[in-house]
Amino acid sequence: MVPVPMAATMADSACCNSHWTISPSDQPLAHSLTFHGRESGWWPLMARRSCFLLLLSLHIALLLLIPCSCQVGNSCSSARDCGVGLYCGDCAASGRKQPSCIRDLAIQPTSIVKGLPFNRYSWLVTHNSFSIVGEPSRTGVERVTFYNQEDTVTNQLRNGVRGLMLDMYDFGGDIWLCHSLQGKCYNFTAFEPAIDTLKEVEAFLSENPTEIVTIFIEDYVHSPMGLSKLFTAADLMKYWYPISEMPTSGQDWPSVTDMAAKNHRLLVFTSDASKEASEGIAYQWSYLLENESGDPGIEPGSCPNRKESQQLNARSASLILQNYFPTIPVQSEACKENSVGLPQMVQTCYAAAGNRIPNFIALNFYMRSDGGGVFDVQDRINGLTLCGCNSIAACQAGAPAGACKNTGAPNTGAPNRTTSSSSINGNVISGTIEFKSPASRTSSTSTWRNFVVSLSLVLILMAF
Repeated sequence: MVPVPMAATMADSACCNSHWTISPSDQPLAHSLTFHGRESGWWPLMARRSCFLLLLSLHIALLLLIPCSCQVGNSCSSARDCGVGLYCGDCAASGRKQPSCIRDLAIQPTSIVKGLPFNRYSWLVTHNSFSIVGEPSRTGVERVTFYNQEDTVTNQLRNGVRGLMLDMYDFGGDIWLCHSLQGKCYNFTAFEPAIDTLKEVEAFLSENPTEIVTIFIEDYVHSPMGLSKLFTAADLMKYWYPISEMPTSGQDWPSVTDMAAKNHRLLVFTSDASKEASEGIAYQWSYLLENESGDPGIEPGSCPNRKESQQLNARSASLILQNYFPTIPVQSEACKENSVGLPQMVQTCYAAAGNRIPNFIALNFYMRSDGGGVFDVQDRINGLTLCGCNSIAACQAGAPAGACKNTGAPNTGAPNRTTSSSSINGNVISGTIEFKSPASRTSSTSTWRNFVVSLSLVLILMAF
């Protein structure tokens, strides 16, 4: 009879740190094996012990090579430790000293509850999507401005972002993305030609034929037909959602299924009202309602409308954009903002909008949180609204409202409830964020781990 090492039995535990550790009490096992029956004359006891130690070492080595699957809130030391849709990070603002696994991937609601009008869903938006920490200067001059995001637009879209806020300016004979002031782009506030970012959007839409992306343009472009030429050059007009089909009196939008079937998968809104007549680009506040941005938009207990927008409870528009970011972005504070303040403000703005959900939630540093952050908030909004469950993950395709899967969390409450605090407590983040490739998100690390563990144990047992 061969005792099984504890290191092997713990290989499928919640977090990898536990199954890579052999306690001192485990170590004597290899030296205290007893064998029943007569020893073979050609395989002495010492040889069998040496073989066991060799196979045990191989087993442990294989475990060390397997990607782990720590869950939200579990301690980690690198992105490799965390499961699919998570990364490893910490945040001094929370008082936490140890890194842990944080969500960085949204659940697309249309992948579970299909075919509803576009305005029934809630989507994640990045504020100043192009204003990326560490982005090299393209003008040869050191940039002096604020930053709002930490990963490329391509990565944002892969992580589930479906709305981009882009500030566009005339600059250097072209149209550039700038985080600037006084309506003018300078070489120290410029990021890149807008066409470069729009080509990232085109590539994403081409690779994902059912996805819908919305672009909000803070518009400082004055060159004649500048935006029309820009979107044409980026090969995005084939996805354009025409103004003629946009509801203007608060009616439902077409279903996401119809939008995909017609290839109307790019919604573009501009802050310049004149562009609607001159270039056929929708004036933002004719089609959606919006709360105030910056510090007024994060003041607890208050959700004022932006001055260009009608009151949030107006019934003239069926889309609502909720901004939640401070005037001056601070990376290290974003985890608290996106975990505690955000869900509270969603509740406040929900009431201010006459019990209507935000269709777009715009954030700085969208991946920073105490565990679930905006992804948990979005899941809860979509779950309660679309199927009566506490999370979209609990919804079941084709099932009646309230028929919720067991996801380990209670699924009670009316669809008009939102959470007043994050569903994951503690473990917030800061510092450099580690990204996984898209392939790593779809791989089954649990299946592979179980296979390797089983194989190595079989080899050990076969030796005896």
